Amino acid sequence: MTLAGKGFHSSMLRIGQSHYEALRRHGEQTYPYECCGVLLGRSEDGERVVTSIARCENTRQDSPQNRYHIDPQELIRILREGRERQEDIIGFYHSHPDHPALWSPTDLAEAHWFGCSYVITSVEKGKAAATNSFELAGGDEEDKQLVGEKIEVA
Repeated sequence: MTLAGKGFHSSMLRIGQSHYEALRRHGEQTYPYECCGVLLGRSEDGERVVTSIARCENTRQDSPQNRYHIDPQELIRILREGRERQEDIIGFYHSHPDHPALWSPTDLAEAHWFGCSYVITSVEKGKAAATNSFELAGGDEEDKQLVGEKIEVA
């Protein structure tokens, strides 16, 4: 449905319509602040398949309008509960209030889950606009990069 421009990658994120709409709505509900959450599911044949999403609180105090932070304790709880359902963390999502659905240098610097999807929704004047996904590729912190990937909404 949505393709990121330059640097398109062969990986793909499959997400159900209800989960896709829920993460976009989350961005609208937290506007003018960034929302954030976790994508759970499974990876198979270069695709990540979302089976559930977990909304998180943006615990960023200094600039929640253009930064997000997920409490590590909340992340551990989500990871544990997901594993009980045979789900893994396969990605994260957040919103960009009044900014494009493209990763920022801060997004790259704060991304550490290699092989995961990072979904960004642009929320313009309180309304969800474009949604793009990027895979964190590379071998370590020095050569990591966010590479555009296709989102298939089913």
